[in-house]
Amino acid sequence: DLEKYKDSFDILYLEGGILHYFNDIDKFMAILFLILKSGGKMILSDYHPIKRCIGSDLKYTPNYFDSEFHNGELAYKQYFEKSEQQKFPDVCIRHYTLSEIINSVLNAGFTLNSFDEHRGWNNENIPWEFTILAMK
Repeated sequence: DLEKYKDSFDILYLEGGILHYFNDIDKFMAILFLILKSGGKMILSDYHPIKRCIGSDLKYTPNYFDSEFHNGELAYKQYFEKSEQQKFPDVCIRHYTLSEIINSVLNAGFTLNSFDEHRGWNNENIPWEFTILAMK
């Protein structure tokens, strides 16, 4: 209910790799902008788009600009019993480039305060995640 939640939140905190679950990032960012109060902050921490191009063996797969929709498994499905895993539906995912993400934030009306890239969890010298701080 966008009317009910319009200008309702002081902070929006999104983390853990969620953007690929939204098939229209511009619509998603517009909703986030709408529900955030004036002067509010959005903190978005997600997987760096280059991460999907680099396998665990650090071999590069040239699929950065792939804008197709793909079927994927629901996150953390593997932590459930095999019998339960079969009940989980697949999800539709769409990967975005870094410029699509940043431009979507800006086009929604946010002011970009900072953009930071982070190494892999094992200190790999590759951008594995990023954090955006933006204001309304």
